[in-house]
Amino acid sequence: MVPLSILELVRVREGSDARTALDQARAAAQHAEALGYRRFWVAEHHNMPGIASAATSVVIAHVAAGTSSIRVGAGGIMLPNHAPLVIAEQFGTLATLFPDRIDLGLGRAPGTDLPALRALRRDPASADSFPQDVLELQAYLRPPQPGQRVQAVPVAPNPVPLWILGSSTFGAQLAAELGLPFAFASHFAPDSLHLALRIYRERFKPSAQLGAPYAIVGVAIVAADSDAEARRLATTQLMSFADLFRGARGLSKPPIDDIESYWSPSEKAQAMRMLRYAIHGGPETVRRGMEALAAETAADELMIMSDIFDHEARMRSFEIMAG
Repeated sequence: MVPLSILELVRVREGSDARTALDQARAAAQHAEALGYRRFWVAEHHNMPGIASAATSVVIAHVAAGTSSIRVGAGGIMLPNHAPLVIAEQFGTLATLFPDRIDLGLGRAPGTDLPALRALRRDPASADSFPQDVLELQAYLRPPQPGQRVQAVPVAPNPVPLWILGSSTFGAQLAAELGLPFAFASHFAPDSLHLALRIYRERFKPSAQLGAPYAIVGVAIVAADSDAEARRLATTQLMSFADLFRGARGLSKPPIDDIESYWSPSEKAQAMRMLRYAIHGGPETVRRGMEALAAETAADELMIMSDIFDHEARMRSFEIMAG
C-alpha cells in the first residue's frame, strides 16, 4: 500500500466546542504518528462555525508541538487570502520551531463565501495572481539574496516544501510548470481527477525541490469494524454535505440510522457525485477500496479525510486504514 496521510478539518461537534476540537485534532495527530501515517495536514476555512482551523498556522503549531516525527502542514493555505510575505513569516517560524517537519500546501480557492472574503480584505480577483504569488512566496522562503530589500524573518535552515493543491486542471498545470508536488482534492471534487493527474505527469519539469512528479490523491474514508457500522458513521459527513447545499453551516452532527429521511433526492445525487471515490466499510472493504484507488490513479500517497462524529470511532478508523 502507498503511504497514507490525514487531512484534518478540526470539526466542531454538536454538544462540544472549538477547544475540544483543537485538542482532539492534536490527539488525532499523535495517534496517526504512532500508526505510521506520513503527514497530518490542516485545511483553511473561514466563516464556518463547524470548522475550527481558520487560523491554520496556529493550529499547525498546536499539532506539531504535540507530536515528534509526523510531518504537519497546511492542506492548504488559501494563498489569495493572504500576502505571501505574511505566509512566509508564519511558515518560516513554524519550520524554525519544528525543523524538517512542516509542509506548505497552497490553494487558489478562497475557502469561504463572498462576505467573508470581503471581511478578509481580499479582492475576489486576487486569485488571478496565484502563480505569481506562489513564486513570490517561494522566494521569501529561501535565504535572502544580495540587495534584497524585503525578507521574511526567520528563514528556516531548510526551505519549507511547497505543494500545489487543486480540484481542477489549473493546479496540475502550475505544479508541473514549477516542478512542485501536487495534491488533488478528489475527496470532494472528483470530476477532473484523471485528467489533472495526466497533465501533471506529462508536463512536469524537474526543479530544485523535486526531480520527478509526486501526486497525492485525496479520498474520503470511513472505516469501522463492519460495513454496516461504517455506513452509519458516514451519515455525519453526508449530512454535512446536505447542509452545505442548503447554506446551513452548522456543527458536525451525530450519525443517524436513515440518511434517506434527511436529504432530498437532488441533494443525494449531488453528494454522491462529489463523493464518487469515497470508501465506507469494514477492514476488508476499506483495504480493497484503497488498493483499487491507488492502482487506478498510480497515486504516490493517499490523503484521507475521515469525517466521523465520535472521536474514539475516528481513532478506530485510523487504525483500520493503517492495517
